[in-house]
Amino acid sequence: MSWGTELWDQFDNLEKHTQWGIDILEKYIKFVKERTEIELSYAKQLRNLSKKYQPKKNSKEEEEYRYTACKAFLSTLNETNDYAGQHEVISENLTAQIIAGLARYVQELKQERKSHFHDGRKAQQHIETCWKQLESSKRRFERDCKEADRAQQYFEKMDADINVTKADVEKARQQAQMRHQMAEDSKADYSSILQKFNHEQREYYHTHIPNIFQKIQEMEERRVVRIGESMKTYAEVDRQVIPIVGKCLDGIVKAAESIDEKNDSQLVIEAYKSGFEPPGDIEFEDYTQPMKRTVSDNSLSNSRGEGKAEPKFGGKSKGKLWPFIKKNKSPKQPKEPLSHRFNEFMTSKPKIHCFRSLKRGLSLKLGATPEDFSNLPPEQRRKKLQQKVDELNKEIQKEMDQRDAITKMKDVYLKNPQMGDPASLDHKLTEVSQNIEKLRLEAQKFEAWLAEVEGRLPARSDQARRQSGLYDAQTAPTVNNCAQARESSPDGSYTEEQSQENEVKVLTADFDDEFDDEEPLPAIGTCKALYTFDGQNEGTISVVEGETLYVIEEDKGDGWTRIRRNEDEEGYVPTSYVEVYLDKNAKGAKTYI
Repeated sequence: MSWGTELWDQFDNLEKHTQWGIDILEKYIKFVKERTEIELSYAKQLRNLSKKYQPKKNSKEEEEYRYTACKAFLSTLNETNDYAGQHEVISENLTAQIIAGLARYVQELKQERKSHFHDGRKAQQHIETCWKQLESSKRRFERDCKEADRAQQYFEKMDADINVTKADVEKARQQAQMRHQMAEDSKADYSSILQKFNHEQREYYHTHIPNIFQKIQEMEERRVVRIGESMKTYAEVDRQVIPIVGKCLDGIVKAAESIDEKNDSQLVIEAYKSGFEPPGDIEFEDYTQPMKRTVSDNSLSNSRGEGKAEPKFGGKSKGKLWPFIKKNKSPKQPKEPLSHRFNEFMTSKPKIHCFRSLKRGLSLKLGATPEDFSNLPPEQRRKKLQQKVDELNKEIQKEMDQRDAITKMKDVYLKNPQMGDPASLDHKLTEVSQNIEKLRLEAQKFEAWLAEVEGRLPARSDQARRQSGLYDAQTAPTVNNCAQARESSPDGSYTEEQSQENEVKVLTADFDDEFDDEEPLPAIGTCKALYTFDGQNEGTISVVEGETLYVIEEDKGDGWTRIRRNEDEEGYVPTSYVEVYLDKNAKGAKTYI
């Protein structure tokens, strides 16, 4: 089967067919190109979709992704993003392996087709030229034969005419011979051209055209094979990404299987747990005996927690502590006569909250968040403080790394002065060191608050009173009031009661209004002084050997115990100076042997 032998006379049709083949190839290239554009557009839309639902940094949404269901959704978004990447890979591979190759091949194919059909047309022109020469020699031979025949007839006519002279007859005879000779020459020329044409025609139809058509056939078959290979590549490009797409889908399934509803429930507890305990039972209040009326330690209207009724002035009433604070229960101490307590209250100087407490109350009123997160419940406050400490430690480490880098650079400059001036780095090194010191002080402040919440250290103001002797007598009441304000709730935060008190006339010029004193810490045992201690520093208390006092706060590991002599006298003494007897029933008390 050969186009040269079977289609020897279909030159024009073959030209049209090969052009159609090139058009088909270009159409396939256009199809693949549009497919790549679709893949890129789809990948872009998938990436935008994944990005749209990604949690925003430093936002509330980012905190929500602690839950396993949200983590699974985040994994789904990431896998979708990877899945989009595979569509981009498909587009890139189709472009590189099919479009680029076929585009070059089409150009080569057009050049090859043009060359073959140029050779075919050249052969056609040659055979047509030979045919024209044959026709020309044939017509000349025919003309010369006719001229010779007419000359012969004219000679015979002249020779038969008796009236014609011999000269005319001879002339006619010579003319007839000349025409016969010309006819013979034309005959020979025609015969020669005819033989040549037949040879050229045989070459044309049996050699040149078959060879040209065979090349065109091979070219067309290569085009068909190439388009078939491109279609296989088209499918293979998709097949190559199937394993990765499968992994993406497996990742989504794995993320879905990792959802733990129990863990999410626990995270909800950790996120919203306040650390308070629910209020206890309300005791019966006997109104039949007004003079002996008692109020339950756990009553919602009780403001002291010791069962003591204290007078209120100015129409103030403390807000309910439940459910924002848990009252401390402790063994009831011997009560002083009510008249003595009343006289002591009337003769005592009005106590004013420290400016820090006032500022905190105002900030809560105005909606601002206190620096120590004291507006939060204990558990939430501990988390916020821990988070802040971690952030500060990261910043400190970053600054330390920068300091080390500057130090190394300075050493390099010292060893190689041509590289730079070491003194030019001193200012930067000093600045970084100052930043580190500031961050460390800030971290220590938050660590102290964190330790206070976790119960590892005493309250901030108390620790400061024990370690510093720089407080003078005039600032002592303010410091004590601050400490009491911090101790008024289990987590050191402000209660609703304090916020209500700070809302009332807190900005008066002379601070004439009185604030209710904070509830004192309950006694958790007693102690006996083994030695005499002269407490000279602010926050300490003097004791005499053999004196018995109340313990209100155990040693937190710093070698100091907080004790109380009476309602107005309390402070810290060295733990080694006293013998402590803790009440086993007191909350948080440890057993000492």
